[in-house]
Amino acid sequence: MIAITGRTALQFGLLCLAAPAALAQENPAAPDWRSKLVEAAREQIGVTTFYDPTYVRLGYPGGDVAPDRGVCTDVIVRAYRRAFELDLQKLVHEDMAANFAAYPKTWGLKATDRNIDHRRVGNLAAIFGRKGVSLPASKYPPDFQPGDIVTQMLPGNLPHIVIVSSERSADVPERALVIHNIGSGAREEDTLFAFKQTGHYRFAPAWETQPK
Repeated sequence: MIAITGRTALQFGLLCLAAPAALAQENPAAPDWRSKLVEAAREQIGVTTFYDPTYVRLGYPGGDVAPDRGVCTDVIVRAYRRAFELDLQKLVHEDMAANFAAYPKTWGLKATDRNIDHRRVGNLAAIFGRKGVSLPASKYPPDFQPGDIVTQMLPGNLPHIVIVSSERSADVPERALVIHNIGSGAREEDTLFAFKQTGHYRFAPAWETQPK
């Protein structure tokens, strides 16, 4: 676990806070969407090797920080882009602009910011809850499927977000690993139940976001 203090802690909080369906729907014709999402997340391992919460001005749409760095939310954003060409930067910005009251007010903002809104855990939780399926928090391993999104609260009230993996724990075979960036780049680790869960979402790609 990394030690986060001062300005870095503030930036972590800005980039990585949980909040609370239906652009994204289960698509019975595409049963493989979960494995595509997990694989797109796994492909970041060894590429994203730094945790870097620095505020960066991004292009729009499709903006991203350097691929060797990022925060927990960037793992999610990059996975959806790679797997389905679904741009959470654009999706969050458009929904937030139209429904600003539905998003967290933690940062005291009075308007959207396309550079950072999609890189905040609370905003991703809001879009997943609004446009996908919101599930109860659980300590029962079978409740979690590959590709599920889980938000957590780390020690020090630091919000975090992960993708549930298709791989399982060596200690408890029923328990899924997660793919995330918690401080040392993208990794696949056994931390699904290591921290308090604050949200559980299933955000499948809609028909129009399926790769041709």
